[in-house]
Parts: sequence; C-alpha cells; structure tokens
Amino acid sequence: MITVKIPFLDLLKVADSGQAFRFKVIDDKHVELVAFGKYLQIAKTAEDTFAFSCTQKEFEDIWTAYFDLERDYNEIVNSIDKNDKYLLDASDFGSGIRILKQDVFETTISYIISQRRSIPSITTSVERISKLCGKKIKAPKLTEPFIKPLCDEYYAFPTPQELSNLAFEELENTGVGYRAPYIARATEEFCSGKLDPVSLSELTDEDLYKALTAMYGVGTKVANCIMLFAFARTGRFPVDVWIKRIEDTYYNGHFDCSPYPDSAGIMQQFMFYYERRKPEI
Repeated sequence: MITVKIPFLDLLKVADSGQAFRFKVIDDKHVELVAFGKYLQIAKTAEDTFAFSCTQKEFEDIWTAYFDLERDYNEIVNSIDKNDKYLLDASDFGSGIRILKQDVFETTISYIISQRRSIPSITTSVERISKLCGKKIKAPKLTEPFIKPLCDEYYAFPTPQELSNLAFEELENTGVGYRAPYIARATEEFCSGKLDPVSLSELTDEDLYKALTAMYGVGTKVANCIMLFAFARTGRFPVDVWIKRIEDTYYNGHFDCSPYPDSAGIMQQFMFYYERRKPEI
C-alpha cells in the first residue's frame, strides 16, 4: 500500500465520466478497477490524499501515467476563456476529472463496442469478454483503509491472442451485436502486428487518426475516443450525441477547439460529465 497526495482528483467523478468501463464505485470513499491485468482499490483518506492498494513500483510504472498525474489540471482550468460561461460551469462541476491513459487494445475494443450503446451495456459486454477469455485475478485480502472488494474474483481484459481464440459465435453472444465482425478484424490486426501499440504511439496525431479510421468499423468518434483515452492525445475532441447537443445549444452548432490545442479533450470530458449530471433547473 502507498499513500499519495494528489490534487484535482475526484474518484467518483472519474468513475462516472464514461471513459473506462471497469472502474467502479464501492462507496463514497472507495473505488476499484481492473486495468493492465491488475486489480486496484483506491481509498480517499483525507482531502486530496489517497491510498492505493499497490506497491510504489507499480504506482510509478502503471498508475502515474494511467491517472495522468504529471499534468497540472488547475492550470488547464485557468486557461478557459472567461467569457465561456458554459465551459467555466462545466469545469467547476467536473473538477477532479482526469483523462485516463488506458491499455490500447482494451480501449480499441471497448470503443468499437460503444457505438450506439449505453455505458451499462458496454460494461456488460466488456465484462463478458473478459470472463470468457481473460486471465483470472483473485481478489486480494485488503486491510484498512481499504474495504472488501465487490467480487471474489476478477478477469483481466484479454490480450489480442487470447481474444483471437474465442469462437466468433461466443463473441456474438457477449451482446456486441453487429460489432462482432469489427472486433474480430481488429483482434486479427493486433495479433498480426499490423496494429502495434508502440508503433501507433509514435505516430503524429494526423497519422494516428488515419491509421485508426482505416480500421474496419471505426469512424471519427471512435477514433478520437481511442486517441484520447489510450494515447493521451488530449487535443482530440470526440463528438457524440451529448457533445452535439451541447454544441447546438450553447455554441451555435460548433465548439471552437482552437484555443485548446492540447486540452480540448479535457474540456470535452468536463462538458460531457456536466451535461449528463448537472442538476435540473
């Protein structure tokens, strides 16, 4: 266990931000997640202070990048145009949301599944796929400040090779519907090396976007989500039905990302969370 002081981190908001589908709230001070083949529980122990159920090395090797802890989010919030009341309100309401840098293959498959689906249904399919062919992770025995995990066992998201061994009919039965062929093709391309996470990470934004949209079944919105949530390309601005509604209602049909070349995706998360969760007037 390690304890860390982290400004600008609200675990409950991150869990509810729609970025990741295996990040769950246990209670108002504890969350758990499965990522990179690991189970992690986080406990909020004081203001801006969190205990992580991992070693110092694992924290530095995995979770520092995962939670984007080297970025100054307060500086980003301070860069918002003071005349943009909606975005100022959204950033205040969404204070504590950070962009998660997730596994490339898991994020790609998850966002292929996400097309025209609700977050609960995406989560269900991702969990089913993991249980069918991912490695089993036994829930750890934790002591204070942690609490009992929600389950006795968990499953890592499968590697491309593990997922390729899943029969197509079984994949279809996970609830992915018409997206099953897209998932199968993507898995094949990751297995063959045509899609290589390291090589993709070295591409410019433009070339990475081209590589992702060249995939079978991947369009603009999914490509931008993968870029934002797996490659930390925080200048990307995915537009879904929520963001389109915001643009039409508050920005005359188009949000100008040019003032935020390196943080438009962070602004998008504030807007997305605010529009879904703001109190009814």
